[in-house]
Parts: sequence; C-alpha cells; structure tokens
Amino acid sequence: MHFAFVSGNPALDLVATVESRNDRPVDLLATPSDLEQWVLACEELPDQVTAEPATFTSALRLREAIHRLALDRMQGRRYTPADLDTVNQAAAVPPPVTQLGDAGLYLTGDLAAALAHVARRAIALLADHDSCLKECSRPSCSRLYLDRSRGARRNWCGMQACGNRVKAAAYRARKHGKP
Repeated sequence: MHFAFVSGNPALDLVATVESRNDRPVDLLATPSDLEQWVLACEELPDQVTAEPATFTSALRLREAIHRLALDRMQGRRYTPADLDTVNQAAAVPPPVTQLGDAGLYLTGDLAAALAHVARRAIALLADHDSCLKECSRPSCSRLYLDRSRGARRNWCGMQACGNRVKAAAYRARKHGKP
C-alpha cells in the first residue's frame, strides 16, 4: 500500500486515505492492517500500533469528521456538533510519548494515542484562521492540503502526481492544437 503525505498535516493526510471523493471514492483503509501501515508510514506517529476493530472504526469516524470540519472551515460554515465531539473525544486521549534513543527521537504509544495526535493536529489546523486550506485543482483529485506557498498560489496537492498530470495534459492539448 502506498500512502502520500503531501497535505502538510497528518490530519489532512488521514483524510486523503479516501482517494477521488469527487468521482469514485477509493478507501485505502479497507482493513485494520491498512490503518496500521498508514500509521507506520506517517513520520509523526509511533512505529508500531495494533488496530483492533473498535479502534479501526474510531479512526474511520475521526477521518470523516475531520474531512467534514475542514470543508466547513473552507466554506465558512458552522461546525457540526457531532463532528466536533468526535475530534475532541479523540484528542482527549493521552498522546504518544516522545523518547530519546541512540537513533534519535522516537514515539511510543498505541493506536488511540496516535489518533489523539492526529486529532490535536486537526484542532490546531482548524482553529488557525490564518492557515490556508485548499482542495486540489485536478478534477479527479479531492485531496485537501495546507497551502504554505508564497502568496498561497499552490493549485495542486503535490507536483509528483497531480501537478505533473495537469501540466502534461495541458502540454498534450497545446501540441495537438486543442483548447
């Protein structure tokens, strides 16, 4: 399983585990094992967690609540109390423990602690009204991202996938004389 961490915030990267929300959604977290792999791939979270069915369900509920809250923020709507409760309850769990070892900094904790960290990052992001949240401009991509570019002029979630595809399509259209 390949996960992309280009959103600028692990909460938005968790939301991005549902690809193509606009067209045909593809859930990259189909099983608890997929969630374990996502946590392992995310540099801000503990390396080893076990996803029990109940915690897996909580993670999916958190992901969808963060998605709806981010859209509400982007569209200037009031937050839904149920989504706020979901995020706030996840954030209330003790976060991962930061430790120092011979290899440097590392985190320890269970999946609930990892989700607490993600929820806290979502809260910080959504509470910061100076942060620039955007949705990728590529029509088949629905990734939300934090635009930190100069002048907030970034159009795509990332150049590796979406930016290159849009630019290549524009080049092909120009080359073949299509608008």
